[in-house]
Amino acid sequence: MAYPEYDNLLIDRVGKDDQIARITLNRPEKMNSLSQELLFEFRDALENLEPDDTARVIIVRGAGRTFSAGYDLTPAKGTGADAVAREFKTVDDQGRRLWQGVRAGMQRITNIHMYFWNLQKVTIAQVHGYAIAGGCELSMMADLVVCADDARFGHPGLRFAGTRTSMILPLLIPMRKAKELFYTGDNISGTEAAELGMANKAVPFDQLEEQTLALAERVANLPADHLAQLKIHMNRFHENMGIYSSVHSSTDLDAAGTFTTQSYGWSDKFKEGGLKEALAWRDGPYQDYSATPKN
Repeated sequence: MAYPEYDNLLIDRVGKDDQIARITLNRPEKMNSLSQELLFEFRDALENLEPDDTARVIIVRGAGRTFSAGYDLTPAKGTGADAVAREFKTVDDQGRRLWQGVRAGMQRITNIHMYFWNLQKVTIAQVHGYAIAGGCELSMMADLVVCADDARFGHPGLRFAGTRTSMILPLLIPMRKAKELFYTGDNISGTEAAELGMANKAVPFDQLEEQTLALAERVANLPADHLAQLKIHMNRFHENMGIYSSVHSSTDLDAAGTFTTQSYGWSDKFKEGGLKEALAWRDGPYQDYSATPKN
């Protein structure tokens, strides 16, 4: 089956009889930051892969030295952003942001994440380098996670706003640790992520692709339709625990979080000195997110 060509993604097939579809986030020069263009292409790729019975498992990985460093914080452009701007008034006559518009844009992205969660394919996130902020959110929506032992998972965005799909963490890890990560925005290693249950396994970086493919091949021993019903069976338990209501409620709170004093401080720093100064203001007290991943 031929797939569309994308500006921000690569699609290929690997494994026995090409039964594994692989989506590569392909913005290495931007550490695979999740622009609206990339996310709308990601949804389109999933929509093309979902009905393809020859693809039994989908691996999602990042090009270059990291999985994804989060949402693209530069001004959005393109059809995805334009559609939101046309349908929802995002500012008032004085240029002040309106909660309805902020929430509408965030819910639209949340719906992409939730489609990934509920896709009728088994999905595996192959994580190296950073999976932080939106990158952490995206990886947590996969069925399975295989990571490099020195990968970093975290959500520094909590230091100036909120989070959306990372709210599934209380379903994955102990409450005390979930609260610690939320209240600090700290990051943890791939090894600790596996110990906590955020990842299925953590392996040395040079074994990551091999180990991810081995897990995908093991899952792909079953045909796509049988795997789909098993996935729905598993997801229903989490959905009955409130994952949909929790994620959408968290998205509402994420939108509301852009109107806190901390968020206004972030906006002021961004306007005064750009992204670099805003990040230094946000993360300076914590002395983290400054080291470059080795891989």
